Amino acid sequence: MNNNLSSFVVACNDQCTGCRACEVACFTVHNQKDNKVAHTVGTVEIPVTPRLFLTRLEEFCLPVQCKQCEDAPCLNSCAAKAIARVDGVVYVNEDLCIGCKNCMMACPFGALEMLPIAKKGKAVKQIGSDEVRKSAYKCDLCINIEGGPACIKTCPHDVLKLVNLEEDRREKNIKAAIALSLTGNL
Repeated sequence: MNNNLSSFVVACNDQCTGCRACEVACFTVHNQKDNKVAHTVGTVEIPVTPRLFLTRLEEFCLPVQCKQCEDAPCLNSCAAKAIARVDGVVYVNEDLCIGCKNCMMACPFGALEMLPIAKKGKAVKQIGSDEVRKSAYKCDLCINIEGGPACIKTCPHDVLKLVNLEEDRREKNIKAAIALSLTGNL
């Protein structure tokens, strides 16, 4: 078992209004380079496919995304080794993904999708076929994006928060030590 706990995004569902700003931000930052998606209307020529998905229920809305599991079932089930832990983030290498869907079935949160791959605004075809190539698609905490998760920065209601369990545990230990030292002086 790994002692380095991964960071992940959590949402306060009672504050989410369902505006989908998180989905748009996610899609935009992951498609600027390969698909020339810009921040203006009319620049999107491919399907909008964010790496998190807003779930709407009658009582509330909630973004669903990868929890960056410590013992990640998706990673463990990937026969092609397309899913790996990179800098603490469970990451899908779409060039290695064979589209077998094992990771989708293994994920207890339903946080993976099989989506078409697009490069330069065009769908990538499977080798020797007219079918569109698909890859596992999930939150990668914007690992290659400066400034971290775009969904968190964009949310107008501060619903999303990046949780780092190592830092959280350290802070709680320090607070407990301070509290104990103060009670010892009474």
